[in-house]
Order: sequence, then C-alpha cells, then structure tokens
Amino acid sequence: MEPPRGAAAAAVGGLSLWLRGLGLLLLLPALPADPGWDRLDAPRPLAAGTRTTLLAGPPGPSLGSPRWGAEVRPGGGRRRRSLSGEDEGCSPLRGFEASLVNNTHQHIFDDLSGSVSLSWVGDSTGVILVLTTFHVPLVIMTFGQSKLYRSEDYGKNFKDITNLINNTFIRTEFGMAIGPENSGKVILTGDVSGGSHGGRIFRSSNFAKNFVQTDLPFHPLTQMTYNPQNSDYLLVVSSENGLWVSRNFGGKWEEIHKAVCLAKWGSQNTIFFTTYVNGSCTDLGVLELRRTSDFGKSIKTIGVKIYSFGLGGRFLFASVMAEKGATRRIHVSTDEGETWSMAQLPSVGQEQFYSILAANDDMVFMHVDEPGDTGFGTIYISDDRGIVYSKSLERHLYTTTGGDTDFTNVTSLRGVYMTSVLSEDNSIQSMITFDQGGRWKLLRKPENSKCDSTAKNKEECSLHIHSSYSISQKLNVPMAPLSEPNAVGIVIAHGSVGDAISVMIPDVYITDDGGYSWTKMLEGPHYYTILDSGGLIVAIEHSRHPINVIKFSTDEGQCWNKYSFSKEPIYFTGLASEPGAKSMNISIWGFTESFLSQKWVSYTIDFKDILVRNCEEKDYTIWLAHSTDPGDHDDGCILGYKEEYLRLRKSSVCHNGRDYMVTKQPSVCTCTLEDFLCDFGYFRPENDSKCVEQPELKGHDLEFCLYGREEHLTTKGYRKIPGDKCQGGMSPDRQEKDLKKKCTSSYLSPDKQVPMEKSSSNSTPIILAIVGLMLITIIAGVLIVKKYVCGGRFLVHRYSILQQHAEANGVDGVDSLDTVSHNNKNTYHDDSDEDLLE
Repeated sequence: MEPPRGAAAAAVGGLSLWLRGLGLLLLLPALPADPGWDRLDAPRPLAAGTRTTLLAGPPGPSLGSPRWGAEVRPGGGRRRRSLSGEDEGCSPLRGFEASLVNNTHQHIFDDLSGSVSLSWVGDSTGVILVLTTFHVPLVIMTFGQSKLYRSEDYGKNFKDITNLINNTFIRTEFGMAIGPENSGKVILTGDVSGGSHGGRIFRSSNFAKNFVQTDLPFHPLTQMTYNPQNSDYLLVVSSENGLWVSRNFGGKWEEIHKAVCLAKWGSQNTIFFTTYVNGSCTDLGVLELRRTSDFGKSIKTIGVKIYSFGLGGRFLFASVMAEKGATRRIHVSTDEGETWSMAQLPSVGQEQFYSILAANDDMVFMHVDEPGDTGFGTIYISDDRGIVYSKSLERHLYTTTGGDTDFTNVTSLRGVYMTSVLSEDNSIQSMITFDQGGRWKLLRKPENSKCDSTAKNKEECSLHIHSSYSISQKLNVPMAPLSEPNAVGIVIAHGSVGDAISVMIPDVYITDDGGYSWTKMLEGPHYYTILDSGGLIVAIEHSRHPINVIKFSTDEGQCWNKYSFSKEPIYFTGLASEPGAKSMNISIWGFTESFLSQKWVSYTIDFKDILVRNCEEKDYTIWLAHSTDPGDHDDGCILGYKEEYLRLRKSSVCHNGRDYMVTKQPSVCTCTLEDFLCDFGYFRPENDSKCVEQPELKGHDLEFCLYGREEHLTTKGYRKIPGDKCQGGMSPDRQEKDLKKKCTSSYLSPDKQVPMEKSSSNSTPIILAIVGLMLITIIAGVLIVKKYVCGGRFLVHRYSILQQHAEANGVDGVDSLDTVSHNNKNTYHDDSDEDLLE
C-alpha cells in the first residue's frame, strides 16, 4: 500500500506517520496549524542552508590558489552547454555494476514497527540512529513498542541498542533531539504510564554509545531545545505550562516560570517566552512577552498584548493587538526587546496572518495575507532596520487551509528565490527573482520541452515549479525543489511547461546556473538527492509498485546510469543522505512485504569506487554567476557585485571530497538602477524597470513614525536594496527628515516594559495592581495615539492599498510566530519522503 505523498503537515510544523499494516495516517502536530497563524520565525537564514562544514573524512582535492584565467563562461545562455563552453554529448559510464555490487549493503530490521525515524549524529561521524515505533492508541492508554538501532558507518551496518534505553517506548512526537554541531548529544523522551508525577528521558553525550536514564519532575509538552552556543543548556515547556531549564545536559532541572505558552533561545543565554496572566495560552492578544538572561533570576516583561512572537536573523518580532479583537501590527526589535518599532506594514484582521518567509541580518521577506479567504497575499521586503517595507510581489500564493506556500530560497546561488502567484483566472504560475525580491519574472521555458495543453501559444510558455502547494493537493509530486550551498548553481525540481501549473504528471528539471535556464532531466516524477557537492546526483522513480533500480549521474543530469541494487523489489519510502551534500553514500529505505508481515529494509550504496580519482585543478573551470549578457561590462552584477566561481566540469568524473570548499572571487560593481528597489509610494508596472508613483498617493506627503519621531520622506522613488555592495555610479536622491514631532512608533513603548525579580507571594497584590494600572495606561495611550498622533498618518495605510475581498466565509486568524523549519535535514521520517530527500 502506498502512503500519502503529502507534506502539508511537515510544512506547518507536524509529522505524518503512516502505519503501513493498519492503513492509518496519524498527524502529530508540533505546533498549531490553524488557518491564519502568523509565522514570524524565519524558516532559515537567507543565505544559509544546512551545515556544510565537515570536519573529517577522506582528503579532498587541494586547489591551492585558483588560477583566474581570461576565459569566463556566462551563467545564462540558450543552449545546454558544459562549463568548458562546448556542447555536451551523453557518454554513460561503463563497467560500474561490479563496483557498486561490492559496495551495496543491505540491512533488514527484524521488527514489525509501523514507522521509522532516522537521524544523523554529528558531522562526518558516520553515526546514524534509527528509531522504529509501533504505536496503537487505546481508549484510556497507549500501547507502543520502540526499537533503537545505531550505525557507525553511514548506514552500511546497524546494531540493535534497544537495551541501552531499557526497552522503553519512545514518544514519536518528540523524536530524537540531536545536539548542535559535533556535540555528540542525544535525548530520547520515553513514555511513562501509570500516572507518574514526571516524565523520563534518556541522555547520551558520546554519540549514542550509551545512555543515562533520568526521571523528570515534570511531563514535557515539547521536545527539549538545546542552547545553540552551549549544548549543556536545555529548555522545555511542561504539560502544566511551566518553563524548565537545565544547565547540566538534563541531569538537574529548575522551573523558572509558570503559565508559559512558548519559549525560545535568543543569543547567548537569553530566553524569550510568552506567558498568560489570567486564563490560558488560547487567550491570544493578551499574552505577555518576557525575557531572562540569567536562567530566571531576573525576568523582564518586554511586551504586552502579545499575539505571538518569533526570531529571524538579528530581529525579534512580535505580533501585537492594536485594538482588542480587531487588528494586529508587527513590531520589530534589534536589541532583544529593549526598544520596539512598529513595522510599516498593513495591519491584519482576525481572518488574516503574517508570515516571515525568510530573514537574515540584512533584511526580511514578509508575507501579509489579503482580507478574506483568498489564498494569497503580498510579499514585502524590509530595509536593513526591519522597519520600513516595500512591496515586492502581489497575489503571492499562501493558503490559509494548510499553511502552504511555494516560497523557496535557492541556496545554491545568492539572491535567488522562487515562489508561486495566483493569477486573476485562479491559475497558479511560478515566479523567480535573482536580486533578492527586487524584480520577479516567469521562469524560462526549457529548450528540450514542449508547451503543454495549458499554453495558449504553443511556442511561448514558461516552466512552472511544483512545490509545497502541489504536494498538499496530492498531485503526483514526491518532493519539493532541492538546492545545496556547496553545489553552486544547481537546482532540481518537478515542473510543468505551459501557461500555469498543470495537474498532469510532472517531469524533473534541472538548472546549473541558479534558475536562468532549465533542462528536462528525467521523465516523470522522481525522488532525487545531491552528493559530493554536486559531482553526483542520485534519483529513484516515484512508483506505486515495488522498485529495485536506482539512477545516478556524474554530469549534472545530462546522462543517467541505472543500477539494480537488489534482486527483489521493495516498497520504496525515501532516500537518505548525510546533510551537507558532501557524502558519497546514499541509503534507500523501504519495506518488504510477505503474506503476514512487513519488515523495514535499507540499502546503503557507497559510490567511492565510481568516482575513484580525486579532482585536480584541471577538472575545474571559471564560471561567472548571474551572467546574461557577456558583452556588457556590468554582466553578472547582482546586489552590487559579481562573483566568479571555480566549478567542476561536467565531463570530469572525479571526487570533490569532503574537504571541498566553494571557491569564488568577488568584484564590486558600479551602482545602476538594478541596485535599487521601488521606494514607499512607488511601484514597477509590469514589464517596466522604472518605478512610478502609485496613483492614489500622487501629490501627498509621505510621513511615518520612526523611533518615536515623525519623519518626512523625500524620494525619487528608489531605495538601495539591503545588503547591496555597489559603489559610485547612480545615487537617486532620498532623504528622511526629522519633523521634530513626537509620535508613537510602537504599542510596546518603554514605559510598558516591566522588570521583574523573583519574589515571594507577598508581592503578588502589588504586581497585580501595577499590571492593572499598566493596562489602563495602555488602553488610554492607544486611544490618544489613534485620535491625535497617528491620524491615519502611518505610511502603510497610504502606500499599501490591498485588494479587498468581501467574502463572508473568512476563517478567524491566529498568529503563530514560531514555526518548525521546513528543512530539518538531520532527521528522516518514513512517511515524509520530503524530509528524507532534502
């Protein structure tokens, strides 16, 4: 039986576990997935993917100082060409079968568990943990059984180590909590029955060689969270909403606060958390945001009337109720909540939501939902303060029903993002930007593909990428687009070629230049992964039937070789490879089925005898990224500078190695119009590069509140893209003038921030009195600000005119500013092939 191929649950912070034998789909949400939740934690940094710094392994090539010759090949181009500039033919490898047979390792897991989870422990350690689980919820109790396996050789062999955790049933909703980097730390949360007063965890600090059982003075509600800088420091919220911390890797625990809804590590030892004063965590809009930097000895309230909060880059975000039950506004802080500024974004009502699509230290991509249950909104991009925003893309697809967006950070080339828009005719089209949201355009049609039946003009159409939305709609799309930071320029994705995304069976496409040009790589849907920093690509056909054939390519998908990894086909569930795309090992996971039983099985293939030669300097060539016009002096300039890379030639069959580092040489460009976004009150008409005034704002002054001072903006319609490095050249006039008038730029002004010290219960009446007085002050302040100060003069109300849809069936919104990363590549779950393939 085939498990559902959806990843909607994973996209909103949950796990879908398919019990093969019982035919049940269990949704285990890690966070609320209700429509309208504000998602204010960035899924990932803008310019970062998974960990790619590997500390051990066989020696890779030593390039020494790169020789930058005169020959520079463009990144774009209309023909599929090799990096050496010559057209490539297809020359499949020969005689590889014997080498792969000798390096194919099978392991059968001798249990009947319904699900399997896999986690890598550390970088380049070869240590993999596999947790198999059989779980049956009964009326008043839960029956379950777990087995734990460990591998030290990247999955070639496994040892049953269930006895190290005393044969305890491990709670699958918490998974395996793996410590950061190479700490070697692992935490498993056990299921404790019989009405015990606390939970139980199993801790290991030596890469799961052994475990220490620890009984807890509480029942955990969430997975243990490691401090990113010190893996001995842990925090967790209990089932009774207490915030517990440990400073010795879970050996001893201390409750530092009660009535806590959500807690997150900030920088160093800082902890941010929301708490309720009266009621519960469902009382959104009246929560308080608090901070401690000394494990609860002193606690400071840094925000009230909080709906939710999140972190992204150097920014702390909070969704704050402007008027109870009416609208919310995003507030931003860059000093851990000491001071706040209201983001110059549209407010949202009950049925709407905010979502941070991506964020780093320079800027933020923010989605603002349209009124009504439209399924789309507008993408805004911020300045380097995270306060002032410009409109980037309208009609951006982001459904409220499943929290699905196709927004994708292409990690293999800077400045590149892909997403989908909902057209006026309700068709879905893919868009791409190469300059960090400055301009969006349709994807170029692959030369080796024909326009499908959705195209009005059979000669002119575009490539449209299938991603999270297609997966959530149960289209025949097994996984989302894939890119890796150390596989420069490569993106692999399912797509269709026409005027819009098609429901027909998709094919797999690849680009080697970051999305400028595409080629059909494989017919029909496949699972795929990148190995050896792009020197090897592996794929398996997506089929409802058992399979035993794997495909691999050593020339970025031009030629494919087939290998039968087993005599008997298996029901395939996914590919697993070590995060970082530097490994040469790939594991194929699935199960075998007999008359009365099913057993999990893995096949690990080591390609070391295929790419036997270490790459040398002659195997690399110079490539200019973002090149579209080789004759232009500014060719390749994006965000103020161009970059030349040393990239592996497609014709070179060699091993990049674990020590391979991306080699690039940047050079600064002169400023041109391409280095500027449209400023407030301006927009770019379709197919036009110039910014023009929005008609409704023509002739009006642009004024806004910034850091408590009213500012007047004088602009020619342009502002520099955050993070742009250009120098000299064009410099459009722009000035923010202080009008010497006070205003309220935040509903979280300093006088509403309350320091707290741990105190006895005798101080409770005083605290409650102060809080009550503060609430009265807040309400009065908001009314005064609204009537006399703001006066409708917040910039966003005048330059951002969102299309209104009066739909009576809108869904009430909830702000959830904390989401699970969509790209947790250290863990694989059997039912989530998307997790495995990333």
